Amino acid sequence: MAKDKGLTPQSQDFNEWYNEVVLKADLVDYGPVRGTMVVKPYGYAIWENIQRELDRMFKETGHQNAYFPLFIPISFLQKEAEHVEGFAPELAVVTQAGGETLEEPLAVRPTSETIIGHMWAKWIRTYRDLPQLLNQWNSVVRWELRTKLFLRTTEFLWQEGHTAHATQEEAEEEARRMAGVYATVLRDWCAIPGWEGPKTESEKFAGAVYSISYEAMMRDGKALQSCTSHYLGQNFARAFDIQFQDKDQQNKYVHTTSWGFTTRVVGALVMTHGDDKGLILPPRLAPIQVVIVPIYKAETREAVLPAAERLYQELKAAGIRVHLDDRDQYSPGYKFNEWELKGVPLRLELGPRDVEAGTAVLASRLGGKETLQISELLGLLPARLEQFQRDLYQRALEFRDAHTWAVDSYEAFKEKVEQGFVKAFHCGDKECEKQIKAETTATTRCIPYDEPEAQGSCVRCGKPSAYGKRILFAKAY
Repeated sequence: MAKDKGLTPQSQDFNEWYNEVVLKADLVDYGPVRGTMVVKPYGYAIWENIQRELDRMFKETGHQNAYFPLFIPISFLQKEAEHVEGFAPELAVVTQAGGETLEEPLAVRPTSETIIGHMWAKWIRTYRDLPQLLNQWNSVVRWELRTKLFLRTTEFLWQEGHTAHATQEEAEEEARRMAGVYATVLRDWCAIPGWEGPKTESEKFAGAVYSISYEAMMRDGKALQSCTSHYLGQNFARAFDIQFQDKDQQNKYVHTTSWGFTTRVVGALVMTHGDDKGLILPPRLAPIQVVIVPIYKAETREAVLPAAERLYQELKAAGIRVHLDDRDQYSPGYKFNEWELKGVPLRLELGPRDVEAGTAVLASRLGGKETLQISELLGLLPARLEQFQRDLYQRALEFRDAHTWAVDSYEAFKEKVEQGFVKAFHCGDKECEKQIKAETTATTRCIPYDEPEAQGSCVRCGKPSAYGKRILFAKAY
């Protein structure tokens, strides 16, 4: 039972369940400043595994890591009107330093388009300097009014990619390519299904021509924007005078993109896969893929522990992320509960009878147990972990599809959006979109690429659809 571990059941209060899990599973803790978080080693290990895969894929697509300053002159943000308007309410600004009032206030980095634009204006001179393909791993500060661990915090970790290109076609191809990289990591590594597509004009990034997002469903039916990729056109190039001499000897403005992926994905893992026992982690990202729990009494300790240690060393040598829980001060039952709470995919139980028989009991975090020969484990466990990864994705996909509805009436819209995602036609009018949000608290999430073309009337006002297909609505974090 969930209450045995001190967890509120999801069905009773999903938000409270989430808060309890991320704290009790040792992922994170509250920082001393309102809205900040301390990412603990177990939570950071998950982020490192995501980071490692993303960084590999960035470099394979030609990007290089760099680092730009944390402090940005406030005048930089004011150069692009839509950008500063979008971020102004969230800015943290330094006005004093070294005991003196600063001549110009400094924004604590909310994102880096402006400072990178400033540097590109110095670095880019001709078409030979293009493309610029940069990425940086850092933290940013956005002064959120309502905060939630991992999902929305004052400071959070992320990567932000920034590229500059000679043509619109190259830049748009880049924005789509990097959205695809994110989608691959979310599907294949995080086991999180979602819908990929451009945002509506009202929901795009401040300063972008358009934004592409990946919208995932949490187990309470709400949406979580899991990443974004933006085609910025020449907006920042004109604001920062980033020009180059092209092959035709004409001076032209570059076309830029930016794209980001944050630690909120750790929260997405919790809310997409977790149950009333706690976390369930995909094996490809789990800090511990297999935990060995030896079961013994004082008189059988010396028979069981050496066998468990040998098994641990064999699995570790085979490249499996394995942990041996040999703590004497806790019972096996306590350990089972703890590793279930932490979402370890597979557990191996090894008692004195198992040692005598040369077997071990394999328990899956998704349910079920089987007894296997220890001699067969090295050959079987990699396949079991991959099957777990596939099963976890399929489980999330089936949940998403079972809580998504295509609707045509506003009454059906209001009913179904309380339970999950809704696909509906929309006129594209910002005021109509605003009214839907006011009346239901639901927002447009994206215009899914894989949604078939169709014509219909706006679900709210009845005007013709502006998108030639149904678009995605949901309540969101």
